[in-house]
Amino acid sequence: MTIRLLSYNIHKGIGGRDRRYSLERIVQVVAHEHPDLVCLQEVDRHVARSRHDDQPHRLADALDATAHLYQLNVRFKSGGYGNLLLSRWPFRICHQVSLRLRRRKPRGAQIVVVETPQGLIHLIHWHLGLAERERHWQVRHLLDHALFRESSHLPTLIVGDFNDWLNTLAKGPMAHHGFLQVTAPRSRFRSFPAYWPVVSLDKAFVRGSLVVRHARIVHSRLAREASDHLPLLVDFHVKH
Repeated sequence: MTIRLLSYNIHKGIGGRDRRYSLERIVQVVAHEHPDLVCLQEVDRHVARSRHDDQPHRLADALDATAHLYQLNVRFKSGGYGNLLLSRWPFRICHQVSLRLRRRKPRGAQIVVVETPQGLIHLIHWHLGLAERERHWQVRHLLDHALFRESSHLPTLIVGDFNDWLNTLAKGPMAHHGFLQVTAPRSRFRSFPAYWPVVSLDKAFVRGSLVVRHARIVHSRLAREASDHLPLLVDFHVKH
């Protein structure tokens, strides 16, 4: 059995080129790939630009998620946006950690242990900052965090929008903690901007008994229109 994970910065459901809001396009892009685990960044909740939609609720319903977890990172007077994690299977453990460095934009990481048919897996989903020093601090902060360490003995997968266009994290803190990059070389995983992708921002790293069978960026016509990022797909299994 293969487990499929999709990671996707949905840009609040607003097209990167036509600037049109359509959450239905996002749902179609995700549903077409039939993922078991879905990690979405920049998900709005009750914000005017997205018609005050409760996007986490709508996405969880439309994609028939058994378990879901929403992390509101950036708050406005009305609503805000953050990370959304959807799963075909239950979560045994759920944690949410702030990755905000001093007065920079709030960022966050979600830590879950998923009860898959192949056993427990440790999944971390995050959206990192725009500055290189900030990103390196965020990675070290999370990987040294007690809530990460309590399940770090399990097969571990870290995914999301790393904003690491120079790929300095792979040979830095990720390698220091024993993680292998799935999304290499960068030339094969260009995901931004969606309509003409030139940089690799959406990444995945693994550690432990996770065997990656295939990883790719989704280049469908609808994906190029639905957001300013393209989705990342990772197919893997747990080696016992």
